[in-house]
Amino acid sequence: MGRYVLRRLLQMIPVFIGATLLIFLMVNVMGDPIAGLCGDRQCDPATAAQLKREFGLDKPVWQQYLTYLGHIFTGDFGTAFNGQPVTELMATAFPVTIRLTIVAILFEIVIGITLGVVTGLRRGRPVDTSVLLFTLVVISVPTFVTGLLLQLLLGVEWGWIKPSVSTEATFGELIVPGLVLASVSLAYVTRLTRTSIAENKRSDYVRTAVAKGLPRRRVITRHLLRNSLIPVVTFIGTDIGALMGGAIVTERIFNIHGVGYQLYQGILRQNTQTVVGFVTVLVLVFLVANLLVDLLYAVLDPRIRYA
Repeated sequence: MGRYVLRRLLQMIPVFIGATLLIFLMVNVMGDPIAGLCGDRQCDPATAAQLKREFGLDKPVWQQYLTYLGHIFTGDFGTAFNGQPVTELMATAFPVTIRLTIVAILFEIVIGITLGVVTGLRRGRPVDTSVLLFTLVVISVPTFVTGLLLQLLLGVEWGWIKPSVSTEATFGELIVPGLVLASVSLAYVTRLTRTSIAENKRSDYVRTAVAKGLPRRRVITRHLLRNSLIPVVTFIGTDIGALMGGAIVTERIFNIHGVGYQLYQGILRQNTQTVVGFVTVLVLVFLVANLLVDLLYAVLDPRIRYA
């Protein structure tokens, strides 16, 4: 296990370098990092040259990237164009988005897996058809439509929630935004769990367990569910980073000042340091989540061993 973890950590290095290099090139080469400093007006040549020297943009691209990597390893993600360090923006934004992601993941696990198990065990029955139709509708409706509809009904018309989340962004305030953020992924988890349960239900080891007279609950939890959850865990693990990076729409609807909000502001104002810094951390989240998912396989299926 130790050698496997070490090997995976070493494999993360080229992936991290490749991903951050691609992001750095897209933001700093394909765009104009200086344009955001001058607002709507175009910078005059003298001011643009001075700003480029100040932010190191007058150097070759490879040298800019190596300098950026060196700063990352020392915990310096640069300074936003408003003079505020990017690490300060991260310190306020990431805790909020992490809480929002936790709420969304809990919805996926509790509701998605539960509905998937129920429909997988009752495949072809009315409850199965109803859940399939419901998940198809959820997948078909865009997230911003779901968010605006729930905000209008629950927040404005019925007054059950606050239409806008406060700056504290407590777990209680993030329940509805978390449901909106998880809605599409929840539907996919339900359908994936249903398919996996229905397929493994016909497997020989399940038939053997039933023939041996084992209790139905033990057959489902110890034999059927553990093997069926492997693809579901894979999806949820990779979805963690996607939820954190894809929360722009949800955070804009409910006025949540998290990672999505900061990315939106960075893109809108062409604040390259903010965008590159936040996306770099999201790349690390993806890599760590994938490693944890691979290690969780051995817990779900004892036959899986890592040399």
